[in-house]
Amino acid sequence: MPYDPSSSEARWQKAWADAGSFAAIRDERPKYYVLEMFPYPSGRIHMGHVRNYTMGDVVARFKRAQGFSVLHPMGWDAFGMPAENAAMEQGGHPRDWTYANIATMRDQLKPLGLSIDWSREFATCDDDYVHQQQAMFLDMLDAGLITRKSAQVNWDPVDMTVLANEQVIDGKGWRSGATVERKELTQWFFKISDYSDELLSALDGLSGWPEKVRLMQANWIGKSRGLQFRFATVDAPEGFDAIEVYTTRPDTLMGASFAALSPDHSLVKKLAETRPEVAAFIEECKRIGTTEEAIETAPKLGFDTGLTVTHPLDPNWQLPIWVANFVLMDYGTGAIFGSPAHDERDHEFATKYGLPIRATFGQPGMTLEQADELVAAAPFVPLKSETVTYVRGFAGDADQTGEAAVDAAIAHAEAQGYGEGVTKFRLRDWGISRQRYWGCPIPVVHCDSCGTVPEAKENLPVLLPQDVTFDVPGNPLDRHPTWRQATCPKCGGAARRETDTMDTFVDSSWYYARFTSPGADTPTNRADADYWMNVDQYIGGIEHAILHLLYSRFFARAMVKTGHLPEAAKEPFDALFTQGMVTHEIYMTRDAKGRPVYHLPEDVTDGKLADGTEVEIIPSAKMSKSKKNVVDPVNIVQGFGADTARWFMLSDSPPERDVEWTAAGAEAAAKFLGRVHRLAEDAPADGPEDLDLSRAAHRAIADVTKAIEGFAFNKAVAKLYELANAIGKSKAGGAQRAEVLRITAQLLAPMVPHLAEDVWSLAGGQGLVVDAPWPKADPALLQDDSVTLPIQINGKRRAEITVSKDMAKDQIEALVMADETVQRFLEGAAPKKLIVVPGRIVNVVA
Repeated sequence: MPYDPSSSEARWQKAWADAGSFAAIRDERPKYYVLEMFPYPSGRIHMGHVRNYTMGDVVARFKRAQGFSVLHPMGWDAFGMPAENAAMEQGGHPRDWTYANIATMRDQLKPLGLSIDWSREFATCDDDYVHQQQAMFLDMLDAGLITRKSAQVNWDPVDMTVLANEQVIDGKGWRSGATVERKELTQWFFKISDYSDELLSALDGLSGWPEKVRLMQANWIGKSRGLQFRFATVDAPEGFDAIEVYTTRPDTLMGASFAALSPDHSLVKKLAETRPEVAAFIEECKRIGTTEEAIETAPKLGFDTGLTVTHPLDPNWQLPIWVANFVLMDYGTGAIFGSPAHDERDHEFATKYGLPIRATFGQPGMTLEQADELVAAAPFVPLKSETVTYVRGFAGDADQTGEAAVDAAIAHAEAQGYGEGVTKFRLRDWGISRQRYWGCPIPVVHCDSCGTVPEAKENLPVLLPQDVTFDVPGNPLDRHPTWRQATCPKCGGAARRETDTMDTFVDSSWYYARFTSPGADTPTNRADADYWMNVDQYIGGIEHAILHLLYSRFFARAMVKTGHLPEAAKEPFDALFTQGMVTHEIYMTRDAKGRPVYHLPEDVTDGKLADGTEVEIIPSAKMSKSKKNVVDPVNIVQGFGADTARWFMLSDSPPERDVEWTAAGAEAAAKFLGRVHRLAEDAPADGPEDLDLSRAAHRAIADVTKAIEGFAFNKAVAKLYELANAIGKSKAGGAQRAEVLRITAQLLAPMVPHLAEDVWSLAGGQGLVVDAPWPKADPALLQDDSVTLPIQINGKRRAEITVSKDMAKDQIEALVMADETVQRFLEGAAPKKLIVVPGRIVNVVA
C-alpha cells in the first residue's frame, strides 16, 4: 500500500496532544527556549511561515530529545493598521476581524505538527496582555524611562494620523495617498537614546548573532566622534547670537563656503514669523518628502536668508546662512557648515547655487590652485584619505589625514576655545504615540488641575471601547462620546483620557518574556522568568534585524530596571538565526496593450496555460500575491502531507538562503518519504549480519547531530538520504535491521515527526519516538576499518576497490589484477607499471 500521510499525521498529532508531549515544564532538567518571531494574523499562513516554524520545530524537538525541558510557544502580533483598514473597507470591527483570522491561521498551522505548547498562546490584543503592558508602562514611567515631549512627525492630513517613515511612499501616505506633512506634536517617547552606548557596545558580546545583523544595528545606532562649535551670527534676530553646529569632519572647516539650517530650526521659524518667503520655503520642503531616504534622493533646495555667520578661524571671513531641505533636526543640532570640496551633497548644493568650492586637501604635490580646480569639477570625485596631503589645515600641520586630521582639528578647536570634541549617536528616542484606534491605549489622563497623570494600577486595564465607527478619517477615540471621560487618580476631578495608542513595536518588544508565564497577574512571574530566560534560539526574517531587535534589546533592559526580568536577561536572545525567503517562478503573459498579466502556478502546465498560450517565466522571485506566484501551504499539506512540506523546506538549500518551491521538488520529497515508510513496512524478519549497515547508522547519528546543531538542516537531510540508501541495499534483517530503523526514526523525528512515529512503531519502538532520547553514536562504529581506493588506468579513473586498511601491498596488487575493468584494459598483457599508494590510490599503466 502506498504511504498515506492524511490518516497517520492526524493520528500522531492526537497522540501527542493526549500525552501532553509539548507542555513546557519547570523541573530539574536544563531548559531550552526556542522562539520564532510570532506572526501577524493576516488570515492565511504562507510558505514563509512553514519554513520559519519548521526550522524552530526541528530545534525544539532535537533539544527535547537531548534531555532539555523545552519552551516552544506561539502567539499573535495582533494590533495594527491592517485590522483598522479592513474595518474601513469591509465594515465590521477590527477585533472581530483579528480573532477570526487568528482562528483560521491556528487551524492552518496545527496540521504541520509543530511541537508548540499551545496552552501558552496569546494575542497582543488580549485584554490580559493589554493590562500587563499598561502596568509595565506605568513602571517604566515611574523609573524615568518614558518622557512626553514635542517632536516633528510625519502627518497624514487625510487619515489624520502619524505615519512611520516606512509608511511614507514618495512623500505620500501609504493608504490615503495624501501628501504627508511635517507636523510638531506632543508625543510619548521611550528614552532609548539613554542606552545608545550600552546597546552598541553590547553587540560585541552577541557571538550567536549573524555578523551582518550586528553591523546593521551598529550602523543604526550610529556612534560618531566630532566637533561641536559655535558660529557667531551677524545681525541675526535677538536671542540668536550664535548657531551650534556638530560635524564629524572638522578637518574640512577651512573649506567651508556656507552654513545651512534645517527648515525646522528655531532661527528659521523665527524668520518665518515676519518673512512670508521663508514660510513659503518651509512649506515647500514639507511637500518634497519626509524620510531620510526621500530627502537624500530629492533635489537639493536652498533659501538664502541674507544673514551671515563669522568663521571661527577668521573674524574677517563671513559665510552666508542658507535654509536647506537636506538638513535634519533629528541628528546633530539642525545646523551644518557646507564643505563642497569633500562632501557630495554639499558639492551638489554649492554647484546649484554658485557657492565657492575650496579644497582643504588634494593629491600629493598639488598647489592650492590645482586642488581647488580639481574639487570644483563636476561630477564630485571623493579623495581617499590615504592618498591626500593637506593644503589648508590647522596649526601648520600639512601631513595629517583621516582620523588623525579629525583629532587634530578637534584639539585645535578646544585649544582656541571655539568648540569641543563630543560623541553623538544617530539613534533617536522611540516615539510610540499613534493616533489610531486598534492599539494598546496609553494609560494616562490629562487633568486641568494636575496636568498629565498616570492612571492608577488598580484601574487597569484601560480597554478600547467597542462601539466605534470608521466611516470618517481620524482616530475614533477622539470622537467617542464617553470613552475620553475619566477621573483624575490624583485629585479625583474630571479628566480626559489619552487617546493616542502605542506603537505596535511595543507589543512585540516583550512578548518573549510574557511567554515564560502567560497567565501571571504581573507582566512576568520572576521565578518563571529566571528559569526560562534567555531565549536560547530566536528565528526570524532579516527584515526585523534593526527596529524589532533593537527595541526588544532596550525593552529587556527596561524590564530589568523595573524588576520584571533578571539582570542576565538584558540581552534577551542568546542566538539569532535569520532564514531566507521562499521563492517561486512568476508566470506572465501580456494583454493587448502589452501590460503584464500574472497567472497562478496551478494554472500553468509545462510552460503553457490550459488554452495553449505560452507564458513568460521569471525564475526564483519572492512569493507575492500581486504576482500570483504563491503556493498555498494548506493545499500542499492536504495534497502531500505536512511532512513533505517540512522536508522540502529543510532539504533544498542552506536555511539562511532563499529556497525556491517547485512542484517537482515537492513530489521528490513525497516520493522519498514514501520509500522510507516502505523500508520500515517491508523489513525482512531475518538476514545476515551487516556491520556496514550499523556503521552507516552511527555515522548518520554523528553527522545529523552535528548538522542540526550547526543549523545546516539541508546537510542533515542529505545524511538521511545516505542512510536510507544504505538500508535499501543491505540484506540485514531481524533485530539488527529493526535497530537501524529505530535509529532512522529518531533522526527523522525533528524534521518529519509523523513519518518518524510510523517508522518507530513498525520497527518495534516502545512508546512514542517523540519521547525517545536522542541516539548516541558508538565511537567504535565510527572507525571504518576499510578504505575505498580509486584505480587509475593510464591517468584516468576507471574503477575502485574496497580493502581493509591494514591489507598488505601485494594483496592489494593481486586484487587489482583480478579486477574485470583492469583486465579489460590490459587485454591479457602484464601492466607496464602498477603503483599502490596505501590508503590513497592505485595507478596502472597498460
